[in-house]
Amino acid sequence: MKIIILGGGQVGATLAENLSGEDNDITVVDNDPDRIDYISDRNDVRTILGHASHPRILRDAGCENADMLIAVTPSDETNMLACQIAYTLFRTPKRIARIRSEEYTSYGDKLFHKDDMPVDHVISPEQQVTDYIARLVRYPGALQVMEFAGGRASLVAVKAYYGGKLVGHAISTLKDHMPNVDTRVAAIFRQGQAIKPMGTTIIEAGDEVFFIADTRYVSMVMEEMQKLEHHYRRVMIAGGGNIGAGLARILEENHRVKLIERNRKRAEELNASIRHATILEGDASEQNLLIEEHIEDVDLFIAVTNDDEANIMSAMLAKKLGAKKTMVLIQRQAYVDLVQDGPIDIAISPQRATVSALLSLIRRGDIVNAYSLRKGAAEAIEAVAHGDEKTSKVIGKAINEIKLPPGTTIGAIVRGHEVLIAHDDTIINADDHVILFLVDKKYIREVERMFQPSALFF
Repeated sequence: MKIIILGGGQVGATLAENLSGEDNDITVVDNDPDRIDYISDRNDVRTILGHASHPRILRDAGCENADMLIAVTPSDETNMLACQIAYTLFRTPKRIARIRSEEYTSYGDKLFHKDDMPVDHVISPEQQVTDYIARLVRYPGALQVMEFAGGRASLVAVKAYYGGKLVGHAISTLKDHMPNVDTRVAAIFRQGQAIKPMGTTIIEAGDEVFFIADTRYVSMVMEEMQKLEHHYRRVMIAGGGNIGAGLARILEENHRVKLIERNRKRAEELNASIRHATILEGDASEQNLLIEEHIEDVDLFIAVTNDDEANIMSAMLAKKLGAKKTMVLIQRQAYVDLVQDGPIDIAISPQRATVSALLSLIRRGDIVNAYSLRKGAAEAIEAVAHGDEKTSKVIGKAINEIKLPPGTTIGAIVRGHEVLIAHDDTIINADDHVILFLVDKKYIREVERMFQPSALFF
């Protein structure tokens, strides 16, 4: 597939890295020579220096023959204009734009049409991150929560700790512990290395375990891996931008929420628009403020300002002063790696959330949902089984009859409103939503082909 990525920032560079090793023809455009050099030195991609919405630059990038344009520059206006020009002048078939401002996204249904603003798909990073954090708040103790099939099934990553009922026991004993709940361990990472989960595999303390289950039973399965944490009641949010405000609105119905915003005007706006959360004007890294607001009683401190250092320092201070758990939004991947095993409980990369949303739109073979995992090395996907027994490689076959690529696991099947945990004798029907985990995403093309009816093979 020939893909043009406009913008070589964190998201553009991460996306280029994810796609360059998958037999794609990637071109990255950016007007910063340092970014261009950085990307070309580290990836097998073509790079062009220039303004992303200029017709000449788009022509040089190959818009006339491209399958897809992905506009992720820092400017909403540049992204939208580039999609307009790609459609009007070059008829680029698929156009995706990252758009941050609510001034645009709130009118999305009216704006983004071929007759008006020809953007096929809008990616809103702030909304992606907000929804992601909200899922983590819903399941205390989870490292990652990924939803599939409209939220009916979930893939959850947890760290196994002593106190979890399954720790020190074989995976096969899960059925003894939960006879009425079916689940599947999709992957285990032990000291950074993938271990193929089998019935005889012993779960050890420290393992990072990915399991899939009907969303209704996620908390029950989590208790098998670690002592179940109490639900968060008191939440403090540092940062009143789109993410912080969005979280406050989601959480205020069922949690006692305090939001700290240092800008007075913004704090006043939030106070007028948010109903139940307490809005505080001040600096979240100011010790006296945290003490005055009883940080020692806070179950979860979430730092989501646009400053990595401020987020890290305020979360570290909050933890030192008694906050039970901390989540931090961090833009720089090097910082994520640095703090993850330290005083920060969960470090959240907005780039990974955005890349996951983009992968869902890029993947072929009727893949409708995708999540980038393990710094882009692994992937979880949701594929729809289209066709019939004559045209499909999976329909009508039991799972043990399907030749899956190495390290690939079918975790569950969603059939209508029913979640079926995958077993060897489970048969895939037409229109099933099949959820797979790939330990090594280099096999993604094989999976794409597997779920593409033969009449559409490429």
